[in-house]
Amino acid sequence: MSFDYDLFVIGGGSGGVRAARVAAGETGAKVALAEEDRYGGTCVIRGCVPKKLMVFASEYAGMVGEAQAYGWDIQPGAFDWQVFRGKLYAELDRLEGIYRNILKNNGVETFDLRAKLVDPHTVELADGTRKTAKHILIATGGHPVVPEFPGSELAITSNEIFHLEKLPETMLIVGGGYIACEFAGIMNGMGVKTTQFYRGAQILRGFDDEARGLVCEEMCQNGIDVHLGTNVLEMKKQGDKIWVKATNGSEQVFDVVMYATGRAPNADDLGLEGLGVERGRKGQIVVDEYSQTAVPSIFAIGDVTDRVNLTPVAIREGMAFVETVFKGNPTPVDHDLIPTAIFTQPEMGTVGLSEEEAAEQEPIEVYATSFKPMQTAFAGGTQRVLMKLIVSKATRKILGCHIVAPGAGEMIQLAGIAVKMGATKEDFDRTVAVHPVMAEELVTMRQPVRTA
Repeated sequence: MSFDYDLFVIGGGSGGVRAARVAAGETGAKVALAEEDRYGGTCVIRGCVPKKLMVFASEYAGMVGEAQAYGWDIQPGAFDWQVFRGKLYAELDRLEGIYRNILKNNGVETFDLRAKLVDPHTVELADGTRKTAKHILIATGGHPVVPEFPGSELAITSNEIFHLEKLPETMLIVGGGYIACEFAGIMNGMGVKTTQFYRGAQILRGFDDEARGLVCEEMCQNGIDVHLGTNVLEMKKQGDKIWVKATNGSEQVFDVVMYATGRAPNADDLGLEGLGVERGRKGQIVVDEYSQTAVPSIFAIGDVTDRVNLTPVAIREGMAFVETVFKGNPTPVDHDLIPTAIFTQPEMGTVGLSEEEAAEQEPIEVYATSFKPMQTAFAGGTQRVLMKLIVSKATRKILGCHIVAPGAGEMIQLAGIAVKMGATKEDFDRTVAVHPVMAEELVTMRQPVRTA
């Protein structure tokens, strides 16, 4: 049977674009891709990239005071949201153009339309056109969701925060995951009076307890009003503001309320029903270790599969898909020991098991140190950093590494290589320290602070 294409990709985010580009450019496959919104997906258009640029912008507020302590005669000024937002939009346009050109230069045919499946080898575009393909790859990503409660329609999500016409004076952020905590730091740094509600006992659930405790403590020190064990009961419009009643009995008024309490896969209305593609409890597309669905010709990667919802993971899944399907080299996706950065203020980097997870698994030693870094201490700051290693007593392998510090994301990328290679505590000990830097503590800790 002949098909219009060897591969049809639905979704123009990081994972879908990578799979399409590599399949077409490196194997000569005839490839098409459909995207109903902007190319680049969540990461480039409404996620990692604009968020990181906002983190950079927000951090300059604290630099002025520090510079003064170092002898610089500079004075604080006002943050101009309009200037920043204009440059942000221009940068996102530039990046989207790069994604489009990558596809074009590799011979991928693109359709700026929504696509859904008709049968295991046919997709239908929003204009009614039908295309056939030997293989179909779904890479439609996910979207933020707001739970339903009285007034929930008044909340914005991380999608809308980049498009605010002006910065609010006051803002409530609901949620305790990394997106909520990152935006709390961003808005606080930009001069917005920021309150954060989280229904749980501590923010950043699932991460190392000691590390997330320090992040929360420093966020509070930085001026964020964090309320743990607190959720919203109802919201109402009050003039041009939003009245919020909380589970702790408080009633407050905010200019903007943002929800970052969860995301859902974009797997509805794709025509999957009736084809035999299995959906999970959260609506995700169920796939095997090769990203293949229950229908042999249909594959899925990225957030729509709800495995590890990170951009670099979607890209790796896309690469593994091409190796498996187009290069004849069956490649399962390796989701083990993925380094992660959380761009809170302070930043957090982590790879491997938390102390709690490791202790449940086997006897461990914990090496940790917390201190004021030189740059901060000299300027009279109180911020502390944390360097922490979790070590297996039996094998001496580093089971987990957790860093809370400026630049933690950069550090954890390099530590992640060592941990992925199976480095032991003694391997770290044999490494000569780079002095004077914060990260030297990772190779100079000699005595465990505790065992479990």
